[in-house]
Amino acid sequence: MNILFVMYDQLRFDYLGCAGHPFLETPNFDRVARMGVRFTNAHVQSPICGASRMSFYTGRYVSSHGAQWNGIPLRVGEVTLGDHLRALGTECWLIGKTHMKADAAGMERLGLAPDSIIGARQSECGFDVWVRDDCLWGQGPDGFYDSGRSPYNEYLKARGYGGENPWADFANAGIEGGQKASGWMFDNADKPANIREQDSETPWLTSRAIDFIDQARAPWCAHLSYIKPHWPYIVPAPYHALYGRDQVPPALRAEVERDDPHPVYKAFMGNKVAAAFQQEEVRQKVIPAYMGLIRQCDDQLRRLLDHLEATGRLADTMIVLTSDHGDYLGDHWLGEKDLFHQQSVKIPLIIHDPRAKADATRGTTCDALVESIDLAATFVEAAGGAVPDHILEGRSLVPWLHGERPAWRDFVISEYDYSMTPMRDVVGVGIRDARLFMVFDGRHKLIHAEGGFRPMLFDLADDPDEFDDLAKTGDHAAEIDRLYDCLARWSRRLAQRVTRSDAEIEAMRGQSARRGILPFLKDGSEVPAELTQAYRGPVAQDHIAGKDKAER
Repeated sequence: MNILFVMYDQLRFDYLGCAGHPFLETPNFDRVARMGVRFTNAHVQSPICGASRMSFYTGRYVSSHGAQWNGIPLRVGEVTLGDHLRALGTECWLIGKTHMKADAAGMERLGLAPDSIIGARQSECGFDVWVRDDCLWGQGPDGFYDSGRSPYNEYLKARGYGGENPWADFANAGIEGGQKASGWMFDNADKPANIREQDSETPWLTSRAIDFIDQARAPWCAHLSYIKPHWPYIVPAPYHALYGRDQVPPALRAEVERDDPHPVYKAFMGNKVAAAFQQEEVRQKVIPAYMGLIRQCDDQLRRLLDHLEATGRLADTMIVLTSDHGDYLGDHWLGEKDLFHQQSVKIPLIIHDPRAKADATRGTTCDALVESIDLAATFVEAAGGAVPDHILEGRSLVPWLHGERPAWRDFVISEYDYSMTPMRDVVGVGIRDARLFMVFDGRHKLIHAEGGFRPMLFDLADDPDEFDDLAKTGDHAAEIDRLYDCLARWSRRLAQRVTRSDAEIEAMRGQSARRGILPFLKDGSEVPAELTQAYRGPVAQDHIAGKDKAER
């Protein structure tokens, strides 16, 4: 079986037709939902691109793999999805974005050349690369944000788009008065991008995925990772005009949230992106563009599905649709992602398993508490392997896909390190204390902030919009204590013993005795005679007596 692992960047869980969006139609996401299972309670391990993706690719929590922010390298030697799948005979390829930063110092220390096979894989989250482009070719006084080559920029230049950076000049800019109207400015979000639609980022990457599928030999896992609907929020015609101001949902926010807020929450409500999205004019321009980007993603998903069907690959390919985090879009007085409201930390997750065992669950939903790290374990089991649970901290979703009800977790965890943000200075904490942890049991959500702050607490049964921080009062101590116990149990997990499985440890027990290591015996009768056989019997030479005779 093949695995098509599709990730959309910054796609909210509720901006899909099958998730109940009131205006946005996504017939092809819905098509996959009818073919498989839509998981309605899936959460990322960190609501920031790099850290979240490294958890997807390693199957491990952020504090286990250590790449806690964009640009922090994934340490050399971390076992990845590609390592697990190749051991099972399944190739693992990247098509698109990873946000991976290579551990160059670690590779140099170990003598791994970046252009060697193993070095290249260490540099790319364990993937072999069909095409990689993180597609954030911002350009400023100090150069480009992304480094290396841009296959997408090269494509645009070959298609006749001029200049050094057509990604910025055409794919992510409109025109106003003969001048570039950059997508970096929210005022321009309602303009069509100055690019032929078929040359824009999402169709370009879809074509690269089809190229891969046409030449691939099974079994394979292809990570198709789109940059959109991530900002810059600008989309080519006709998608820029599909939705209007009358289809922008009201901002989900309340004044009570700004009444004595938690200091960390207050700091984020005061940052630049939050200030922008607190302006209704910004929301009225950005959200239709965001919806247009999603609709374009849906149309390109149709291309993929139709191609898989036409080539017979739909029958033997697992399809996974998900996102690395959400987007506040002005809800909770915030923009971007970063914190732990559902708009940020909850993600869409739809899985189509083509095998007959999954027939009974097609077109259903599952409300089990799912973590993004569960996908790595799911792929290992789908590829025919036993899940190495001393390395992978997630759990396979295959039982849910096959109609079973396995014993399952009773809470999910997410982590966020904001030490590199200006909000750390506003809050006034040191680098090591600029960390947040979320524990959510399906009803109650606790957020812990290092640095001596009180927690935050929400009851999503009574307050599904997460407006009322119950920890502002002293009335919920028992609930807070219970969730802190969950967080403490999680923190005591065995996370770093990754070189020996439980089965290997069990097999190792007693081996030293059978190899002659027998400490702490009084007379040898405590163990079977065969273990002491090498230490019993007549001496071959008497060096003690010989020494005494020589002295005399």
